[in-house]
Amino acid sequence: MAKKSMVEREKKRQRLVAKYAEKRAALKVIANDESKPMEERFKARLKLAELPRNSSPTRLHNRCQLTGRPHAYYRKLKISRIMLRELGSQGLLPGMVKSSW
Repeated sequence: MAKKSMVEREKKRQRLVAKYAEKRAALKVIANDESKPMEERFKARLKLAELPRNSSPTRLHNRCQLTGRPHAYYRKLKISRIMLRELGSQGLLPGMVKSSW
């Protein structure tokens, strides 16, 4: 089980990313538009830099939904390899069979 503080920090980042997504996208369009004057593009970059750092989607990290583990994460299932094995062994994942030989 991951530290609760790390899981909560990740949730906070997800909320910030969702909150500032539209504003960040609009500023990026202005900043990357080469037809606009250089001053306007520069102002857009400054406004982008003023936004909270945690509102950037690159700061998000995938974590297991059940345990909060950040490593060995399966995107399709949104769980870690350990929970995948546990749930598979218990027969809680449809189509997954515990292997034995």
